[in-house]
Amino acid sequence: MAMLREKASSAIVAVTDIERARRFYGDTLGLELENEGMEGVLVYRTGATHLVIYPSELAGTNRANAVVWDCGTDIDVIAADLRAKGVGFERYEMDGVTYKDGIHDANGFKMVWFKDPDGNILHLNSA
Repeated sequence: MAMLREKASSAIVAVTDIERARRFYGDTLGLELENEGMEGVLVYRTGATHLVIYPSELAGTNRANAVVWDCGTDIDVIAADLRAKGVGFERYEMDGVTYKDGIHDANGFKMVWFKDPDGNILHLNSA
């Protein structure tokens, strides 16, 4: 029997405007478009995994993280690059966590949240 724990997985995000999403995920985030599938589905390479973007009327209705990237020590540079490209960051109040330049810092564990044009919540952390 094939076990899921042995299979690769991908994140999948719904968007309302596939061309706007192409610009955001490709140009703003700098992801490499690996495949353009049927009906406007975009598949981006992100590390050893994939991010699948597809059109849906339900885009942006999720109010939790849609995608998480483990950025390690590159998080500061990545956040600065996104900020320079005009990406706005979310700010969440959490006990014991400081906030500066879009980055939440919990005693050295860094976290960034921002939204794509449809309001999908994207998250970076220093793991």
